[in-house]
Amino acid sequence: MPEKKHSKVIIIGSGPAGFTAAVYAARANLNPLLFEGSQPGGQLTITTDVENYPGFPDGILGPEMMDKFRKQAQRFGTECIFKEVTKVDLSGSPFKLEADEDAYTADSLIIATGASARLLDLPNRDKYMGYGVSACATCDGFFFKEQEVAVVGGGDSAMEEATFLTKFAKRVTVIHRRDELRASKIMQDRAFKNPKIEFIWDSTVVDVDGEQKNGHAALTKVKIKNLKTGEITEKPFTGLFFAIGHIPNTGILKDWLDMDENGYVITQPKSTKTNIPGVFACGDAQDSYYRQAVTAAGTGCMAAIDAERFLESQE
Repeated sequence: MPEKKHSKVIIIGSGPAGFTAAVYAARANLNPLLFEGSQPGGQLTITTDVENYPGFPDGILGPEMMDKFRKQAQRFGTECIFKEVTKVDLSGSPFKLEADEDAYTADSLIIATGASARLLDLPNRDKYMGYGVSACATCDGFFFKEQEVAVVGGGDSAMEEATFLTKFAKRVTVIHRRDELRASKIMQDRAFKNPKIEFIWDSTVVDVDGEQKNGHAALTKVKIKNLKTGEITEKPFTGLFFAIGHIPNTGILKDWLDMDENGYVITQPKSTKTNIPGVFACGDAQDSYYRQAVTAAGTGCMAAIDAERFLESQE
């Protein structure tokens, strides 16, 4: 590979937003270059079954779905590179990037770096991720019909997840570090009034355990530590949902792009344009509200169209 490679469009990120942007950019003959990053396929690769994406009536495994996205993007001419962009210089055109000490330049840039769910660091967490442990109730709640599940967190998102899960689960237990919630009054009231929601206060989850079922791990136990007494108890939960926030993967861009207080890239209304002409943001890197695969794909499409029109205006 040459020391410096130039592209009309470079896409950073390989979730639904990045790959959809790649499909549209490639079909516009822009020959996009896509960096897959440290988690190729994005958050969907840690989800087992995806049943809420249109076009898959029988559902599809998250990693399999992202492989289909990748193949579709490559079919139209996208070049995918399994590297992580570690540095950007957006001071002028062309934009400059570094990945694994190689240099790249681009006339336009699409940010699709996504976000990462905050997770507790548990010894057995990864073993049960997607097999009882989840960071998305909207994605996975359906699989826990008539089961006992737990939600970790005390903010609005935790109350939203707990309330949503009561549509499926027999009982939902909220585990919170403190003795009162951080959630807004209206969200607290909704949770407290729900007969299916219980609370464990002043506590945190310290580990998970389970058994083999149908050839894979299945969560059956959650170990909980009382932070005031130090006592550890085991509860028979078959689902554990982290709702302690998300972190947008935008650290390398903080010196260049306007962001909100949580690090989400700010885009102009009804577009994916950022404060720098020629730089566009889509997916969970700029969406802290919906955070769904289908909405990320939609904004990926928008970013590619915005980039195409920007490049046309420069010619």
